Formats: sequence, C-alpha cells, structure tokens
Amino acid sequence: MTIRVLVADDHAAVRAGIVLVLGGAADIEVVGEAGDGEEAVAMAREIRPDVVLMDVRMPKMDGISATRELAGVTEVLILTTFDVDEYVFGALRAGAAGFLLKNTDADSLVEAVRLVARGDGLISPAVTRRLISAFAEQPVRREPPKDLLTPREREVLACVARGLSNAEIAKELDMAEATTKTHVSRVLNKLGLRSRVQAAIYYSEGS
Repeated sequence: MTIRVLVADDHAAVRAGIVLVLGGAADIEVVGEAGDGEEAVAMAREIRPDVVLMDVRMPKMDGISATRELAGVTEVLILTTFDVDEYVFGALRAGAAGFLLKNTDADSLVEAVRLVARGDGLISPAVTRRLISAFAEQPVRREPPKDLLTPREREVLACVARGLSNAEIAKELDMAEATTKTHVSRVLNKLGLRSRVQAAIYYSEGS
C-alpha cells in the first residue's frame, strides 16, 4: 500500500528537500505541500493523506494548533528544528503521533513516516530522555475507571505506555497484530485520546 503524505513547512527549500527524500521511497507518495498551518489543515481535510509532516513555526496557524485541528482526520508527524519542551509536549498533547528533529537522517525520516502510517508512535531519541524524566517526576499512574476498559484493553494500554509497537504488543500478549490495532483504537476512543503517544502520557501522569 502506498503511504500518502502531505508536507507542511513555510520554507520552500525545506519542503523541496523533504519531498526529495520521501520521493526516493517506493511506498511513499507526496500528495500535497502547504506553506502555512491554515493551508495544511484545509488541504489535509480535502485530500485525506495518511500522514502530515508538520513544521511547528508557521504563519497564520502554528503547527501545534494545526495538529489539534487535524485530530481524527490524519496522523501528524511533527518535524521541527526546535528541540524545546514547549513544542514537544504541546505537539504530543495536541495529538501528534510523533516528534522528530529536522537533523534526522533520510532513512530515519522515511521509516518514521512508515511507523506513523501504521499507527505506531515515534519520538526523536534526542527528546525521549527528557520525556522519561518528566514522567519520572510524576510516579503515580493515572488509571482509567475500572468499568471503562476491559482487562485486555488495560494490558494493551500498559504496553502502549511502554512504547511498544503493535507488533511487539501482539507478540507479548499472544494475539494477532490486527487484533492489537483494534484494541489500541478502542482504548483511544474510550479515553478520548488522539494518539498512542497521548495514551502513554495519560498512563504515566499522576491524576
């Protein structure tokens, strides 16, 4: 299956570079380019790409606000130069499926798009340690109401919080990957969350 991608960045040269990188992958097709957040939201709603590669700092509407607008429409992978907590946490809370820095090498960017398109979350190694540290400062896990999730869904949520992919969860819990994906979707819907990364934050934060 071809992964359809929309690239949103206000710098034409940066967009061109990203398009060139993604164009080298046989299973990825860039179906649109946007130069600001408003255009990205409008185009994504119209053409329904599988993944939007979203910059943070853009005119008219920033990437975090645009990500929030696209919750439930498509998967958003933040790709930015700015490695600051405000952007990291803001993007993930807005529903981004992943967060990468623009110094990511070409192969890693292509693989990140594939992971996000499959429904897996992805965080740049450069910011993962800070996220773990932030969670460690809030050691009490937030448990969903007992009657909200089934026992199996609770197991899946715990695995998601550990950063496991659907394939890894399927192997650990001894079930089909397609079944795992269904469980993850149900968990997100029941908890009112936009992404598996938000599920990890939900599980790890104190209530």
